[in-house]
Amino acid sequence: VAGGAVAVLTDERGEQIIADAPDIAGVPVLVAADPRALAGQVAAWAHDDPAAGFVTVGVTGTNGKTTTTYFVDAALRTAHAVTVVMGTVELRIGDEAIESPRTTVEAPVVHSILALAHERGATACTMEVSSHALALGRVRGLGFDVVGFTNLQRDHLDFHGDMQGYFHDKARLFAPGQARRGVVVVDDAWGGRLVAEAQIPVESVATHVGSSEGATADWAVTRAHIGLDGVGSTFTLRGPDGTEHEAMSPLPGLVNVSNAALAIVLAYRAGIDLQVAIDAVATAHAIPGRMERVVERGDGRPLGIVDYAHTPDALVLALEAVRPITPGRLILVFGSDGDRDTGKRPIMGQIAARLADVLVVTDENPRSEEPAVIRAEILAGVRAERPGLADVHEATSRTQAIHDAFDLATDRDTIIITGKGHEPTQEVAGVFHRYNDRDVLRAADARRASQGLLA
Repeated sequence: VAGGAVAVLTDERGEQIIADAPDIAGVPVLVAADPRALAGQVAAWAHDDPAAGFVTVGVTGTNGKTTTTYFVDAALRTAHAVTVVMGTVELRIGDEAIESPRTTVEAPVVHSILALAHERGATACTMEVSSHALALGRVRGLGFDVVGFTNLQRDHLDFHGDMQGYFHDKARLFAPGQARRGVVVVDDAWGGRLVAEAQIPVESVATHVGSSEGATADWAVTRAHIGLDGVGSTFTLRGPDGTEHEAMSPLPGLVNVSNAALAIVLAYRAGIDLQVAIDAVATAHAIPGRMERVVERGDGRPLGIVDYAHTPDALVLALEAVRPITPGRLILVFGSDGDRDTGKRPIMGQIAARLADVLVVTDENPRSEEPAVIRAEILAGVRAERPGLADVHEATSRTQAIHDAFDLATDRDTIIITGKGHEPTQEVAGVFHRYNDRDVLRAADARRASQGLLA
């Protein structure tokens, strides 16, 4: 109230606190059992329902939300002079961006950003919608024109309890009042279940070539070619009428064929001409921390890539994507988050040991946990695949881990650093330290060059 609030939305406990605060007397107080459930509607009302003037696209799923969102935005920009992107990497209006504190910001922030964007002439918005956001009501009061589902894989079980709870919260997006229509990738069983249970009209997209899902899906990838230059992948997308369209993902790997196919259909259903959407996705700009090529191979340098992969399935997809473009060894720098699902740590260790040649195990965001304990749990999984820990290194500093990887590499090798992607900080014991994998990788390259170690 001292900061200018003209009303208060609270619960019964908050009402009691307000009753004992005479300086709040006279300010309207709305009491509700679950204030969060109403915050979105109240924020929309306070800002005169800014979303009503937008084409709105929401994307949910465990992996691929950010990439798909940026691909959709690239297509929307062909028809909308000013667009909005809200997600893990940033909050962006037109070309003005700020760091995003979380994948989906709180409901009042969502509507205030849309109101500001409306004033600046924006007419389209693409948003990542996390399961936390859906469970906590952060997108209440926002009815999306079309929403997309990428996949459902192990993550956030510390919050959702189990995969059933995780699915239930994701499915909230595909409900009347929250979205008008949906597009669902059906490459996993969860996607098929969502198509069957969604309460709004949905279309299915199958992106695994030759799969049984592809025979019955509304849209299907019927051919895919992963370019060995690591720049992108081409594929054929069959539409509901049987017509086949040649398309491209600017990022490597089959996972990005899936992201591109979903983005094309989402953009099409958001009003973009299909061929225009295909062309826009093919030429989309690099996405920060998503299969981002930071150091290019040549002159003694290894290829250096930074990717956000932080779940078991995402790690598999990332390593499989870079293996075909690696003539030498695949060197992986990775860790696992603290205060999150602990069960995935040994799983990721096993995956890393199986799919990469050289491992450098280090810290990600330890948070309140002891970093050495997290690394030990990862290494337990590594030992299941490599009992002797051959070509396995441990570094207590993430910066040192990246420098170590660079020192180990030749120009035939590929270094991939996973887990943090674009993140500008590292959280250790409650303190956020300025840190970015891309900056450290560039510094390692510069140090090696200054020492005359590059050919």
